[in-house]
Amino acid sequence: MSHAAVVSDKRPSTLRGASLPKWSPWAIAVGSVAVAVGIGLAAGLDSRIQWGLIAALLFVLGTYGIAARVEGRRQAKDRVATSVVWVAFVLAVVPLASLIWATVQRGVKVLDTYFLTHSMGVVADSEVGGGIYHAIIGSLEQVALATVIGAPIGVLTAIYLVEYGRGNLARAITFFVDVMTGIPSIVAGLFILSLMLMWDMQPFGFAGSLALAILMMPVVVRSTEEMLKLVPNELREASLALGVPKWRTILKIVLPTAIGGITTGIMLSVARIAGETAPVLLLVFGNPFINTNPFEGAQASLPLYIYQQYQQSQSEAAYDRAWAASLTLIAFVMILNLVARGIARWKAPKTGR
Repeated sequence: MSHAAVVSDKRPSTLRGASLPKWSPWAIAVGSVAVAVGIGLAAGLDSRIQWGLIAALLFVLGTYGIAARVEGRRQAKDRVATSVVWVAFVLAVVPLASLIWATVQRGVKVLDTYFLTHSMGVVADSEVGGGIYHAIIGSLEQVALATVIGAPIGVLTAIYLVEYGRGNLARAITFFVDVMTGIPSIVAGLFILSLMLMWDMQPFGFAGSLALAILMMPVVVRSTEEMLKLVPNELREASLALGVPKWRTILKIVLPTAIGGITTGIMLSVARIAGETAPVLLLVFGNPFINTNPFEGAQASLPLYIYQQYQQSQSEAAYDRAWAASLTLIAFVMILNLVARGIARWKAPKTGR
């Protein structure tokens, strides 16, 4: 073997530069937190939020400085972009985790079987006792009726826009769906209230369901429309080429392919309307007693119950009931999201080799 060959074997490759170890982001994060705590204590900053923002800034700057020194500026910019994404993720998760922790910590005080199976009845808001059974019944009935009304209309509207919609009518429907997506919930409540006043009707649960259905429909339309657009056109063309009518192609090919995403969108819209208070306050009015008939008489609901109990914040018992009802509502929305994910995974198109 020649001397030149030996020298070339010992020469390090110039195609692969130095790189930071995999644990370097964690080390930089720990160091940033430690320095931020030191700065906060030295400067007399009492807010932990300020400490966190300082740590996030130090993490981004530290990542760029260390990466630029070791890996070069080009790789440092890539690492900074990644670190900014992680910082944004943490900033979004921390308030959510804090909210859930505070709700669980304060809501478990009175959340038990008695609380879930009894109504307020003759218990005053300032007294100890009572429960949310009447509010659970009202919420379930109102949301279920709103879903029965809003989900089919939303899905059929989306099918029209994707499969049939052309011209001015489709553009007008799309415009009004966009407008309805942004309207405040109180506007939907006022619309139904105006109809009730015209016909001299008293508050009842179904009126709240109508307002909730109005809020639900644009969400269902938008989510279903996006899911239908994801269905490959080749599937439609293959079905039509076999002589299958278009309506049957939609029913047997398009909808089964997108059913997972459609179901997820419906569940998310249900979770969205489950926490609405303003329409229920105007139309349902609240009732401390159990009313299982949504078509007659005032009803309660969980969001309205929370609002009414929090109004009595000078009473510790009412304050605890409000937090416990809030925890129940969060659990209800979480269960809906888990069900939506399960259905989406179950109904997802099976892929094979």
